[in-house]
Amino acid sequence: MGEERITASVVRELCGDVSDMTLWRWLHDESLKFPKPTYLRNRRYWRKADVIAWLNAQAEAA
Repeated sequence: MGEERITASVVRELCGDVSDMTLWRWLHDESLKFPKPTYLRNRRYWRKADVIAWLNAQAEAA
């Protein structure tokens, strides 16, 4: 079984309906360590497990 890949719209929804600009900022702020996407035909995909792990780490740090 492969790992679940999600699109930017799903990532934004998982992260609390953030804007695309917020997602862009997170990707470009190295201190946040936001998961990097993989690209397929100019579309971004993230591993769902990576995004959830990042969200859990943010909750623990707060």
